[in-house]
Amino acid sequence: MEFFGLTLLGLAVGAFGTMIGAGGGFLLVPILLLMYPQDNPATITSISLAVVFLNAASGSVAYLRQHRVDVRSALRFSASAIPGSILGALAVSRVPRNAFEIILGAVLIAAAVFLLVSQRPTPAHHEAAEYDVFGPQIKHHRPTGLALAFVVGFVSSLLGIGGGIMHVPALVHVLDFPVHVATATSHFVLATTAVAGTAAHIASGTFTGSVLKRTAFLGVGVVAGAQIGAAFAKNAKPKFILRGLAIALLLVGARMLYHAFVAGTP
Repeated sequence: MEFFGLTLLGLAVGAFGTMIGAGGGFLLVPILLLMYPQDNPATITSISLAVVFLNAASGSVAYLRQHRVDVRSALRFSASAIPGSILGALAVSRVPRNAFEIILGAVLIAAAVFLLVSQRPTPAHHEAAEYDVFGPQIKHHRPTGLALAFVVGFVSSLLGIGGGIMHVPALVHVLDFPVHVATATSHFVLATTAVAGTAAHIASGTFTGSVLKRTAFLGVGVVAGAQIGAAFAKNAKPKFILRGLAIALLLVGARMLYHAFVAGTP
């Protein structure tokens, strides 16, 4: 029964995470923390990162078929984010669980507030973005993009949330990417950084029999859910995507801080 529930959870997380380009880890980690209060942050993040990889890989295939991924930018971002992702995966074992929940809740709420107060119309020039076989080509300040990618890789792997909750807003509001291109490009980068973080957890011996079983059942759900989310995202309005992301982040972040400060950690 537990594993059937994990598959359904993966389906929901995969669909919503892919639709907003966030990978779903920001929802999965808090839920796993509540489901498995005895597990340490390294175990939780290792499961989440592996699931985020499966979700992001499945969603990226769909987005590549839709020609929405800025492939050139995604490859550069990945090259910068992967070292940060590995460092984050190695650092999480040193973070106590209660501190982990506080950091996670604060990051989620900060990202939600940023999205809610900084929304603006998509610039008109995005309608004329140049496309070729590698998808849209968005002009941006490359050093800034690479620096952001490294930070996103580190924080996302440290918290096991995949990074889309930070990368999508950064691409849209800092690098001026169209929302639909930002979600698809972020998802592509998520696939590369999540697999790097997962490899670091495997090397450190975090994965055990029970962890692999949970990951497998969640993975079955997210692979299917990613295809559903990508299909909905194709016709979703940018404002809906950003607001949906902001509201989800706010609710989950508040729940995390409440559990850390009020309810206490078992």
